[in-house]
Amino acid sequence: MNHEQPAVSLHGSCHCGSVRLILPSAPETATSCNCSLCRRTGGIWAYYELGTVAIHGHPDSTESYVWGDRTLKNYRCRTCGIFNHWEPIELKPGVRHGVNLRNFEPALLELVVVRRFDGADTWTFLD
Repeated sequence: MNHEQPAVSLHGSCHCGSVRLILPSAPETATSCNCSLCRRTGGIWAYYELGTVAIHGHPDSTESYVWGDRTLKNYRCRTCGIFNHWEPIELKPGVRHGVNLRNFEPALLELVVVRRFDGADTWTFLD
């Protein structure tokens, strides 16, 4: 009897498919944040070194939104409005970016430990 888990797809997209994402590997952890933006968009964020996630349709099919301390650009699809990823404004070697795991099949998210982060107040993990 084979007890191996089936491979989980590392391919995702926004709702309309204009922005497609391919992860280099499945994340072990992700973050659910309660800051004013994350609680409204419902994103669950996995982090990768900038440039390691293939993002097809970016920048032609995306638009950015910058707020708060103006350190991140949050990208969403121009057509369906779904938030896909964020990138730091200051691009320097080794920086990471966040990818919204809600753009992937639920099976991927089921394999990930999701940590709760208090981005609204204490700027600490709640677990």
